[in-house]
Amino acid sequence: MSRDVEVLTDLLVVGGGLGGVSAALTAARLGRRVVLTEETDWLGGQLTAQAVPSDEHPWIETEHISAGYRDLRNRIRDYYRRNYPLRPEAAANPTLNPGLGNVSRLCHEPRVGVAVIDELLMPYISAGRIRVLYENVPVAAETDGDRITSVTLESRRTGVRTTVSARLVADATELGDLLELAGVEHVVGAESQDETGERYAAPVADPTDQQAITWCFPLEYRPGEDHVIDRPASYDHWKTHVDPFWPGPQLSWEKIDIHTMSGRVNHIFEGDTDAVRLPDLWHFRRIRARSQFDPALVDSDISLVNWPNTDYWEAPLVGADVDAQAREHALRRCKELSLSYLYWMQTEAPRHDDGHGYPGLRLRPDLTGTEDGLAKHVYVRESRRIKARFTVLEQHVSVTDRPAGAGSEVFRDAVGVGHYNIDLHPSTAGINYVNLECYPFQIPLGALVPVRVRNLLPANKNIGTTHITNGCYRLHPVEWSIGEAVGALAAFCLDRDTEPHAVADSTSLTGELQGLLTTTLGIPVAWPDEIRRTRPSQAGKGATPVLAPPLPRVPTA
Repeated sequence: MSRDVEVLTDLLVVGGGLGGVSAALTAARLGRRVVLTEETDWLGGQLTAQAVPSDEHPWIETEHISAGYRDLRNRIRDYYRRNYPLRPEAAANPTLNPGLGNVSRLCHEPRVGVAVIDELLMPYISAGRIRVLYENVPVAAETDGDRITSVTLESRRTGVRTTVSARLVADATELGDLLELAGVEHVVGAESQDETGERYAAPVADPTDQQAITWCFPLEYRPGEDHVIDRPASYDHWKTHVDPFWPGPQLSWEKIDIHTMSGRVNHIFEGDTDAVRLPDLWHFRRIRARSQFDPALVDSDISLVNWPNTDYWEAPLVGADVDAQAREHALRRCKELSLSYLYWMQTEAPRHDDGHGYPGLRLRPDLTGTEDGLAKHVYVRESRRIKARFTVLEQHVSVTDRPAGAGSEVFRDAVGVGHYNIDLHPSTAGINYVNLECYPFQIPLGALVPVRVRNLLPANKNIGTTHITNGCYRLHPVEWSIGEAVGALAAFCLDRDTEPHAVADSTSLTGELQGLLTTTLGIPVAWPDEIRRTRPSQAGKGATPVLAPPLPRVPTA
C-alpha cells in the first residue's frame, strides 16, 4: 500500500512550465539539488501542455537572448533535423521554422518541446540533482513566521502525498497557487489608477478583471473526408450569445482587430492552404507546413487553434469568490467553447469558396497526448501576482508613457531582459483588448522579492507586475528568463548562506548575482542602448505593427 513520503531538498520548484523548468535547470547547473513538480505529465507549460507556439520578439535570433533559451530553440530545430523527413533546403536552413507560422520564427509541435525539455533535464535527473514529480499538485503549505517550511503535494494518479522541505521555494504554478496556500501577500485582477498611476489601469480596483483563458487544439485539414465531432452541449449558446464588447457571436469569423480596435473578418483559409504566410487564421499558428517535409510521408499541414474567438472570458479562475467548483465549471465551459468553435467550423462556417463547413478539419489528439484532442492544460494568461518590493508599471515600459526617445526604464538591479507588447485579451470583467507598444525591457530583481515572505520566489506570471504590465511579462522567452533569474538567485543565496531580501538590499551582492548571470550563465541583464530605445514597429522585419489607441478601459456591459 502506498504511503505518504517526506523529502528534503535545496530548492523546491512547484510548477513545470517554462519558468519552472528554467529555474530548476539553472539551479542544478550551479550545483544545487532541486525537486520540480508538474500537475500534468508533460513539462513545458505554455509551450507544450498548453500547446501555444512561442510568442517572441524581433531580436530573438540575435545574441541578445540568454544562452539557455537559445539552446532550447536550437535543440528544437536539431530535433526536427534528426528525426523528421525534412526537405534538404529546410534541413539546411539555420533558422528552420517547421510550421512557417506567422506568429513566431519557430512554430513547432508540442511533443517536440516536451522531448527537448526532457533532453535538457536528463543529465541532472540522472545525477540526482533534479527530481521531477509529475501529476502532482500543491495542497498545503506550512509556514513559520515569514518563511515557508514545507509544501505538501498530492499525486493526481495515486493520491500519495509528498511533503517537501526546502530552504527556498519557487512558485512556478500557472495560477500562483502557493501564494494562496502559504498566505503570501498577492494581487488578483486589476489594480486601480489611484494605486498605480497607469493610464490604462482600471478606474476602480477589480479582482474579477482577469484575462481570458483559452483551451487550444491542433488541427489538420483533409478535404473530402468527414471528421465532424459530436455537437457540444452548449453549442447553441455560443452560436447565439453576443457580448457587448464583441462584434458578434464567438462562433463566427468576426473578431476585434487589435491594431485598429474595430471589428474585422478573418477566415480560416484564404485560398491555397499551402501558400506561405497568408493573413488568415490557418497560417497564424501553423505548427507544421507540409511544404518543408517529404511529401511521401507528410501530406498535410497542422495548425494550432489559439484564435480570438476561442478566448473564454465568462468567469475568472481565481479570487476570493472562486471556489474549486466554480473553477471547474469555468474550465468545462472553456473546453465547450473550443469544441463548439471546431464543430461550427466543420459544419456551418462560411467557406472561402462560398460553401459552408469544413468537415475535413481533423483533431490530432496524438499531438496533445489527450483523448479529446484539446491541450492537456488550459492556456493561462494571468495569475495571482506577489506584492513585491518593486512593481513594474506601464510607465516603465510603454512607448506612449515614456519620454520621447528615452526607451524603457533602466533597472540597476536587472536580472534578465525581455520584450513583448502589453497584450491584454478581453477580460472576465467585460473589458476589451488593451494592446500597447513597449520598448525592450528588463526584469528587475525587486519584482522577484515578496514584501514579507523571505524564502518564496515567483517563477512564472506571478512576479511583481500589474494587471497591465503582466501583459508583456507573460510570454515564453520572458517566463524562461524569469525562471533562470530565480534559479540563479536561489543557488547564489544557498552558496552564501543568505536570502533574496539581503541580496536585493545590497548593491555589492546584486552586482555579484548579475556577474553570475552574465559571465557564468550567459544571461544578459541589459539591452544595448540602441535596442532599448528602439520601437519594435521601427525594428524591421518581424517587428510589431504600429498600434492604434486601445478602447477606453471601462466595462461595456
